[in-house]
Amino acid sequence: MRITDLMIQEAMIMDLQATTKDEAIDELISSLSRTGRINDPVLFKDMIYKREAESSTGIGNGIAMPHAKTSAVNEPTVVFAKSRKGLDFEALDDQPAHVFFMIAAPEGAGNTHLRTLAALSRLLIDNDFIAQLMNTDSPAEVSALFDAKQEEAEKKEAAKQKAKADKEAKAAAEAAVQSKPAGIIEGNPSSEDFVVAVTACPTGIAHTFMAEDALKKKAQEMGINIRVETNGSEGAQNVLTPEEIARAKGVIIAADKKVDMDRFDGKPLLQRPVSDGIRKTEELISKAVKGDAPIYRSQGAGKAGSDEGAAEKMSVGSKIYKDLMNGISHMLPFVVGGGILLALSFLIEQVASPDNPLFQLLQTIGGGEGAFHFLIPVLAGFIAMSIGDRPALMPGMVGGLMAVNSNAGFLGGLAAGFLAGYVVVGLRKALKGLPKAIDGLKPILLYPVLGLLIVGAISYYIFDPIFGSINTWMVDALQNMGTGNAVLLGILLGGMMAIDMGGPFNKAAYTFAIGVFTSSGNTDGAWMAAVMAGGMVPPIAIALSTTFFKSKYTDQERKSGLTNYVLGLSFITEGAIPFAAADPLRVLTSCIIGSALAGGLTQLWSINVPAPHGGIFVAALANHALLFLLAVAIGSVISGLILGVWKKRPTAVKS
Repeated sequence: MRITDLMIQEAMIMDLQATTKDEAIDELISSLSRTGRINDPVLFKDMIYKREAESSTGIGNGIAMPHAKTSAVNEPTVVFAKSRKGLDFEALDDQPAHVFFMIAAPEGAGNTHLRTLAALSRLLIDNDFIAQLMNTDSPAEVSALFDAKQEEAEKKEAAKQKAKADKEAKAAAEAAVQSKPAGIIEGNPSSEDFVVAVTACPTGIAHTFMAEDALKKKAQEMGINIRVETNGSEGAQNVLTPEEIARAKGVIIAADKKVDMDRFDGKPLLQRPVSDGIRKTEELISKAVKGDAPIYRSQGAGKAGSDEGAAEKMSVGSKIYKDLMNGISHMLPFVVGGGILLALSFLIEQVASPDNPLFQLLQTIGGGEGAFHFLIPVLAGFIAMSIGDRPALMPGMVGGLMAVNSNAGFLGGLAAGFLAGYVVVGLRKALKGLPKAIDGLKPILLYPVLGLLIVGAISYYIFDPIFGSINTWMVDALQNMGTGNAVLLGILLGGMMAIDMGGPFNKAAYTFAIGVFTSSGNTDGAWMAAVMAGGMVPPIAIALSTTFFKSKYTDQERKSGLTNYVLGLSFITEGAIPFAAADPLRVLTSCIIGSALAGGLTQLWSINVPAPHGGIFVAALANHALLFLLAVAIGSVISGLILGVWKKRPTAVKS
């Protein structure tokens, strides 16, 4: 199949009118819809933006390749478009995009279609070809150019395959013992420098193959042999052999999703985003050849995507934070799902009675017999797994369950998770000297039994009594706290939610509130009210500022500001991050003031929110719903005004 079979002329746009990224995406989608290539433009657009959220498809060098694979596509299609003026597509090199390829692939796209799209991606590495595309004036010229280019590529591939076959035949005839493994790109036949690479992107359509081709091309220029495995939509292709991995001087992982990592144990390994495989090829290849990379150490068969040994050594604080976030991220679905169902049950109890069947159902599903029963065990288990891999999961979860049953609560679960992880790490070292013959017994017998015994004993005799007492004291102290102290704590928690908007301070405040919430039930939804109000303020404040101080923002910032209304009302603080990154002093200071004020007001007015997430969608469940919304509104308006007055006008703003 030719690329031009997918790149239909009637869908091409030879003079793109868009001036912004959003307008360009809309114009390209409109062409797909007009030509009947998609059946649901709204769904397709959602999938395009979902892909953009993972990483920009503005790949640099003036090229943008927005793409999606979805049931909204009727036929595999590539829309070609060009913009002579160029526009900001948030490209990786910060340069305007002039050439656009919107790729629409159906969910059941056949291998032929996917291979054709991969071939398109590879062509776009050629700068001369892109320049020729920019000089075309009609869809027919574009098609002719692609046909000629693909024909040339097919001839080169045929010649390459013939040369390879001839070489293999000659090697077999001469019984050469020094023949190179098949599939190596010969940058310099006499060179002993050989590296291997794996490329992968979330959708596996474009960036995967562009990175592959960029690495191969640069390796040939540098006279270095390279072998590249691609993890695309069709799965892993050109899979690296154990012999090739053993021979390689270094490994390059240019991927934005998990790949099989255990096979690289003991090799110098660079782990980078797939965009670096396109833009930083020389740096990656040079480091891999020199072995200038951390030695990768696998922690057990079947583990994929670990970064252990594949990055610079973390500080103790960073390591603890990473392990804690692994536990919290896995716990959060239980918190949100169970918490909101539990909160709804409280609402039903108020309008009906505790005997209502729906109340009892929601209490069972969301409460202590359902989702909430798993919060602390899941938290502890995945903290342990982050430290000690899969063998630590079971001891960690059991330690967390013991913390729940003994009233050690959230603190006991945290301690059990870290304990289980490091117990398994210690067991690995302690059992390292055992005979090789019993290696297979370690993960299925020794680690589970010994790990569970040690973690269970320490939890039973030490953690449960200590943390149970601490937990009881903390809950009692918080429940009996005077109004003044409660307001101060509310100010602190609310302000922390805005300090780094999803970072360690934000997560510390939220974790504290969740800990109290799970330990004492609905009675301490007060702290959830403080962190929820504090977390809602930053995006809403930015939205207000971009709305009422338009002259202080660019067109793109004003459009992004509108989305922050939805994000803020939904309690998604991270919507404010792009603005904070661009102007940290003004944005963070303004938002911290408003968030702290909102958090303090929730305590001054004794507000409880019996749900751990949801923003405005769970506001009705608060004991003082209107006061909760008022606290958020006051904090948001104050932050928005401070930011709007303080912010400087940009040097050039489109009206």
